[in-house]
Amino acid sequence: MGPSGKELKDMVVSQVGESLREISGLPEYNGICKKVYGDLIRRVKLLSPLFEELRDGDEELELDVLKGLELLKIALDSAVELLRSVSRGSKLFQASELEKLVLEFHHMTEDIEAALSKLPINKLGISDEVREQTELVHAQFRRAKERVGSADAELGKDLVILEEEKDPDPAILKRVSEKLHLRSITDLKKESLAIHELVISIDGGDPGDVFGKLSSILKKLKDYVQSENPEVETSQDEKSTTIKHRSPVIPDDFRCPISLELMRDPVIVSTGQTYERSCIQKWLDAGHKTCPKTQQALQHTALTPNYVLKSLISLWCENNGVELPRKQGNCRSKKPGSSISDCDRATIDALLLKLVNGSPEQKRSAAGELRLLAKRNSDNRICIAEAGAIPFLVELLSSNDTRTQEHAVTALLNLSINDSNKRTIVDLRAIPAIVEVLKNGSMEARENAAATLFSLSVIDENKVAIGAAGAIPALISLLCEGTPRGKKDAATAIFNLSIYQGNKARALRAGIVTPLMGFLKDTGGGMVDEALAILAILATHHEGKVAIGQAEPMAVLLEFIKTGSPRNRENAAAVLWSLCSTDFEQLKLAREHGAEEALKEVSENGTDRAKRKAGSILELFQRFDGPSSPL
Repeated sequence: MGPSGKELKDMVVSQVGESLREISGLPEYNGICKKVYGDLIRRVKLLSPLFEELRDGDEELELDVLKGLELLKIALDSAVELLRSVSRGSKLFQASELEKLVLEFHHMTEDIEAALSKLPINKLGISDEVREQTELVHAQFRRAKERVGSADAELGKDLVILEEEKDPDPAILKRVSEKLHLRSITDLKKESLAIHELVISIDGGDPGDVFGKLSSILKKLKDYVQSENPEVETSQDEKSTTIKHRSPVIPDDFRCPISLELMRDPVIVSTGQTYERSCIQKWLDAGHKTCPKTQQALQHTALTPNYVLKSLISLWCENNGVELPRKQGNCRSKKPGSSISDCDRATIDALLLKLVNGSPEQKRSAAGELRLLAKRNSDNRICIAEAGAIPFLVELLSSNDTRTQEHAVTALLNLSINDSNKRTIVDLRAIPAIVEVLKNGSMEARENAAATLFSLSVIDENKVAIGAAGAIPALISLLCEGTPRGKKDAATAIFNLSIYQGNKARALRAGIVTPLMGFLKDTGGGMVDEALAILAILATHHEGKVAIGQAEPMAVLLEFIKTGSPRNRENAAAVLWSLCSTDFEQLKLAREHGAEEALKEVSENGTDRAKRKAGSILELFQRFDGPSSPL
């Protein structure tokens, strides 16, 4: 006896869920395909709520639904394979085969979009919120499918030069090193291992030819990196020998101009001179406003860590047997292979002290540096949170200093990329403070506050809290007044928040329909996609149907149904369906505006969702064409 429908559903949902978890757990990637790699993971992760709800449901699924889920499972399994091979692969090989790799990612996007198209969402028995989010993800894949990324032509030329020329231009070596994130000997060792793995795995062609080309480029990059940042590898015996040499000559550039001692924590002042942090801090604390070495007036007293010099000093100490005590960070759970450096850990601790006890100027500087560190990588985001910086950044949201406030809200935005940090930020009751920045901050602060609220709203319960804190009227203000980027940030946040039914009502009562209709009439303003998407979700609410109907949208909607992009035709048809399904006057207006011909065309050539909406409206026309119909 075969498995029951419920058992089949549980098995397929479990398998797809496993693929989703594997994709969500893949490491951050810094190679040439960083954007497409990250975009694919981000979009796939947004499908998680769908499968959590399916997993928890008790209903059996129909055969066509199971087939759709099976297609999605196959596509996601292929995505796991592609993403894993990219994250572990040779960056040089990926760069040399960039056009093919970009095409692979595009085909993967097409496969997932095709699988989602075959999934009858209306038969899944899921909540409206999850259905709408799934439709949004599908729309993202559909839009991404229409764009094919282009290869980096300059990088391709640079690789050819590096392969063919014996002594290539250092500027080219630097450019390739930066683009591929092959900046240290450690990076290059990992790349060497990846090349060896690649050669072993090649089935056809000449592996020796591939190895020869990539190894030649790798050697030139290694020579360049060593010349820029000398890193001498010594054996244990050699280290023992150097330790016996008790008094190596300290290079002048490694000595603090004040103490003349070896610097352990070098920092740069506004004149560009570098000092040991503790020495220059004592100088400043004594009331001096000049640079000790040049006697120039200091434009400000902020101290910027000199990471490059600190790295060089550490290497020199290691190679000369000199002990250099390092501050230990607060991160106790560093994972093997973590990309965060000891330098960053010590810096985060120092910045936290400034946030807690520093002057207003020091707090501003510290918030700015944490903003940049949080943007750099996921390990920094974890370490900054574990160091306890988030509560102090939340406090700075209420700062009267514009720049401090901008740094604080942007640092929280970057930290919120980590899901655990999202919860910490919300638990600290930061949402009202972020909303206050959204209302009264500078334009940059308002834009980043909107982006932060969007990031936090990914967790469903936060949608309720953000709406209750008064965010939606402030987002609508930004939607009307902001820069192009600000308008996009506001629209994205409003759309996501409106998945929750209560926020739809808040947006409608705050008068959102008027600016949205304005965007539809200003087709050159770049906000048509967002406006139609928001209207489509608001039109599912009773008050939304009324408000949109009062805005006399019929002519504009039908114009998009006739001539818009596939996505815009779909959303326009969805709005029209919501209006006509419950309001005979709107149905009559649609017919008077010649909707039937346009809807027939969409029902044949539109997206699956657009076909359904157009077909449903055409059925309404037929229903009211009977003898008793007033039409």
